Amino acid sequence: MDMMISEINCYENKNKPGQLVDRLLSSYCEFEHICRVDKLNMVNKGVLIEIVEELRKLLFPGFFDNNKLRSEYARFLVGEKLEYVQYHLKKQIAKALDNVKGDYETREDVIRKADEITYQFLETLPKIREYIATDVTAAYNGDPAAFSTDEIVFCYPGMLAISVYRIAHELYKLGVPMIPRIMTEYAHSVTGIDIHPGAEIDKYFFIDHGTGVVIGETTIIGKNAKIYQGVTLGALSTRKGQQLKGTKRHPTLGDNVTIYSGTSVLGGETVIGDGVTIGGNAFIVSSVSKGTKVSVKNPELEFIGPEDSQ
Repeated sequence: MDMMISEINCYENKNKPGQLVDRLLSSYCEFEHICRVDKLNMVNKGVLIEIVEELRKLLFPGFFDNNKLRSEYARFLVGEKLEYVQYHLKKQIAKALDNVKGDYETREDVIRKADEITYQFLETLPKIREYIATDVTAAYNGDPAAFSTDEIVFCYPGMLAISVYRIAHELYKLGVPMIPRIMTEYAHSVTGIDIHPGAEIDKYFFIDHGTGVVIGETTIIGKNAKIYQGVTLGALSTRKGQQLKGTKRHPTLGDNVTIYSGTSVLGGETVIGDGVTIGGNAFIVSSVSKGTKVSVKNPELEFIGPEDSQ
């Protein structure tokens, strides 16, 4: 009798994987919005991260290469990297475009558009380098702890996040779906700095320390802005969700604005004027006139000694 029960249990256990497969397949039909069966692969995230790293080698020549970059071979090496980026980025853009419903009639249309976008993007690389050069200068001039501009490039998380943002922003402006966000979220995962590729950020931008910084999609930032860790440039409310798509939800910062750690500046109608300095831990939901210094009034501190706590 015991032998028979054991055999039945063994049979039931062997069928459990099959039952699990059936349950998973059933859930694929039930929750179709998180299932891509019989659909083209959206994009390859790993390849996109490799593209980002190759682009950073082009933007910072000699910094992230495995070997010394010799001037006599620079033309060949740069050409080789450009060829790699062009080939792989075009394929990923084509995949992303293929998933945009109804925009393209044939596969040939998709390939043609991907090729056009890729070339237009590569044409922006000198401009991206120009902007990044000002960001490095701003970081060095703004941080007395910086030993050199090399240290900024190699070590500062803000520099990594900003450089990836500047790459993604150009792709975003060209209407590329998904890929710009994957790139900035890669930088976010590495640095803790979340910059949406749709934000508009002018030259000489410096994020000091950086962890916990959030910059929303419709944020506009002027020249020579400096923000510290934990700063949020966000939306005042997102309860309406998709109904807010395409609206100005995030603040505008003028030139020469400084925002210290832990401060939140919220709202699409909130404008921070030129030369404004906002102290730490402030909560700003209305506009601030140019040249203003904003600070949170110090809370009253209470000190309790060992003898008082008994």
